[in-house]
Amino acid sequence: MTSTVGEPGVSALLGITAPGDGELRRLHDRLATAADEDGILDIGYTTIDSPVGPLLLAATARGLLRVAYQNEDHDRVLSVLASRVSPRILRAPQRLDAAAREIAEYFAGRRTTFDLPLDFSLSHGFRQLVQQRLPQIGYGNTRSYGQVAEMVGHPNAVRAVGTACATNPVPIVVPCHRVVRADGSLGGYAGGPAAKSTLLALEAA
Repeated sequence: MTSTVGEPGVSALLGITAPGDGELRRLHDRLATAADEDGILDIGYTTIDSPVGPLLLAATARGLLRVAYQNEDHDRVLSVLASRVSPRILRAPQRLDAAAREIAEYFAGRRTTFDLPLDFSLSHGFRQLVQQRLPQIGYGNTRSYGQVAEMVGHPNAVRAVGTACATNPVPIVVPCHRVVRADGSLGGYAGGPAAKSTLLALEAA
């Protein structure tokens, strides 16, 4: 959601923090912790820095729900999560500690697989089937859209595989960046071609 001039963005409203206001931030952190402990926080989120730009991480009690690139508009992503999953959403970095740590280890070259519980509730049907199978493409390897279609038992569903990759809610962790065109060119990617190239180069190093 795009905020108008003079209006706070969704992340500011949900974060309930003011820049430089340490006491307000501590109050918010206590609120988020209490809400999580009481089971009334449905989605916790945070943002982290990475070699491919700031990433928004969001999780439910079931697992990592969303990884979003900056070009996807974090405010818009939070608005979609609030409407599609639950409006009970707060900045809660502690819920994303494991995800943030594993992603940092991945970018540092110390991790080749992720051990995070995932919540695929943003995807359904064939898209979810494809996304759940993508981790079978090993670190440093690539597959074509056609090969992935064959992998999931639907060899003629090449275009649908492309859609499943494009709508992957947890890129990086679920490695849709490892799916390329049959001629070896990159194909589309939610984070943009530069981010996809960066991830593939990291894994090829």
